[in-house]
Amino acid sequence: QVRLVESGGGLVQAGGSLRLSCAASGSIFSINTMGWYRQAPGKLRELVATITDSGSTNYADSVKGRFTISRDNAKKTVYVQMNSLKPEDTAVYYCKLGIRTLGRGTSDYWGQGTQVTVSS
Repeated sequence: QVRLVESGGGLVQAGGSLRLSCAASGSIFSINTMGWYRQAPGKLRELVATITDSGSTNYADSVKGRFTISRDNAKKTVYVQMNSLKPEDTAVYYCKLGIRTLGRGTSDYWGQGTQVTVSS
């Protein structure tokens, strides 16, 4: 059984910063790609950033230069540092981890979501 716990969301003024965390626990053998996605009201869920197990990163154009994704393999945790936040960054942010569990194959697991609200 795998559990993902997100933290770090909140309300911030435009130009401010937040750091989101997503920690995995349970019967985990390995974690492949980790990523952050977001969904604003009335919109589809979209990619924010991903990081592979080798450390390669990928960002949505809308967050390049402002957001930084990182991972701590020992802690089974992925982070996203969000700087220069804009009102259009307001959304529920979800982490997604590609996890290989003990005795099973690899599946995608999603966090519960954390609200980020940026006021103008």
